[in-house]
Amino acid sequence: MLHPATTDELCEAIAAGGPLMLRGGGSKDAIGAPAPGAAIVDMRGFAGVVDYDPPELVLTVRAGTPLAEVQALVAREGQMLAFDPFDHAALLGGPAGQATIGGVIAAGVSGPARLSRGAARDHLLGFEGVSGRGEAFVAGAKVVKNVTGYDLSKLLTGSWGRLAAITELTLKVLPAPRERRTLLLRGLSAEDAVAAMARALGSAAEVTAAAHLPAWRGDALTALRLDGFPSSIDARAETLARLLGGLETLDAPAGDELWTAVRHAAPLPADKPLWRAIVPAAEAPTFVAATGGEWLFDWAGGLVWLASDVDPGAIRRAASELGGHATLIRADAAMRAAVPTLHPQPAPLAALEARVRRAFDPNGVFETGRF
Repeated sequence: MLHPATTDELCEAIAAGGPLMLRGGGSKDAIGAPAPGAAIVDMRGFAGVVDYDPPELVLTVRAGTPLAEVQALVAREGQMLAFDPFDHAALLGGPAGQATIGGVIAAGVSGPARLSRGAARDHLLGFEGVSGRGEAFVAGAKVVKNVTGYDLSKLLTGSWGRLAAITELTLKVLPAPRERRTLLLRGLSAEDAVAAMARALGSAAEVTAAAHLPAWRGDALTALRLDGFPSSIDARAETLARLLGGLETLDAPAGDELWTAVRHAAPLPADKPLWRAIVPAAEAPTFVAATGGEWLFDWAGGLVWLASDVDPGAIRRAASELGGHATLIRADAAMRAAVPTLHPQPAPLAALEARVRRAFDPNGVFETGRF
């Protein structure tokens, strides 16, 4: 294991050759195939806040800073990371609190509020990093209104450390809402739930998050979350009640518990492989009917968490036929070694991806076989 603490040390480590696996706190180590031949580059030496300007809603932080510390910092100023990132400990069974902000960006982690506020890539303004060539570079800027250069921030977000090592990043933050309120519909089928969520999102109610849990403590629940000022939430809740009929209101602790469960796919069994499938929301009922297993919908049906021991090829074919893709998130080591983590790309996209990866990493330093 390598422990660089400066950009020069990281450049030297990468220039010496690979394979190298970039790691923050290790909270997502159980995603992807085991890579015993790769040396681990521990990025936690790059920790600490570089600059935080609450009035400008901009935060610059080093990549190895724990996610929990970043969230606590902005919360003290009444602000938040709007893309709703989360620690994978509850999903993967590891110790809580190990996730780093760099790991969150590298994995493109976004929670239920991604539906209304955008994904992690939409809030990354710029970063500093080291490519597979062992060369330090800077992309983006520390301001919200920046339109110069290539938008490498979106390219690096979700790249899983296969293009470059992020050492510092600048994020756009947003004011935290004064109140969160969760409204429920009970007993809907998958098809009716998706239709109800679509109607809610198409209204003027400004729904923050929408999910459907077919078996939450013995009941099928369709949950809609409204964020904002209390008076605004009252008016928007009335709009939804007129549109959808009677809505039950959860108290704040119960609502927080439900959204945490959605974020971590907590209602699904831990003894089956866990898939994260992205499909057109209207096709989510078709996807779960074709794949079996146990499931829940987030992002109004656009994200399906599926726990199923059905053949992985069948799951991926079902997602592809509906215009989506499926990522293997949790499985035993044997299955992770045999089944690619990421959905196989069509040949033209695979060729494009290979060219991009070679541009950043011509010698395959970050090629570990993990994905």
